[in-house]
Amino acid sequence: MHVVVAGALVDNDAVLLAHRRPTKRAYPDVWDLPGGLVETGESELQALAREMHEELGVHIVAESASRLGVLHTDSGGVALHVGVWQVGAWVGSPTNRAPDEHDDIAWVGISDLGGLHLPHGVLAAMVRSLPEFEWTPGHSDGADCNQGDRGAQADCRGCAEMIYRSQRGA
Repeated sequence: MHVVVAGALVDNDAVLLAHRRPTKRAYPDVWDLPGGLVETGESELQALAREMHEELGVHIVAESASRLGVLHTDSGGVALHVGVWQVGAWVGSPTNRAPDEHDDIAWVGISDLGGLHLPHGVLAAMVRSLPEFEWTPGHSDGADCNQGDRGAQADCRGCAEMIYRSQRGA
């Protein structure tokens, strides 16, 4: 299982999205929140800060970051635990510093998210701060996920169930 973070930089009722290149293997040609893998020894918040700097050239203000929720999904048969964070303050002007990953970045009105091709159906709801945050496909109660800011070794029930199912071949 891969632990991933995604960051919603929010300003004036708009969120910054990155458009994934059509040539990407995972989630090609969609608008998505910038982010990436949590590296060994990193917390989600540390990974979020690193990814926002690497992809957008900004330094997030950690105190302004709040965890919106978790997505449990898969990409090419690999289970993903995606921590989605809202970032209210940062230093620097966002620019596309990862042109090999994204072919564009854009500020999109939060009310306009529903009309975009997004990789996860609940992403717009998460950014709009709706209650559907803890979501696992085929599992209606993923609300125990306490991955939080503790890194990849946390005891998330949704993650544990996905690992168990994958080991059993279910």
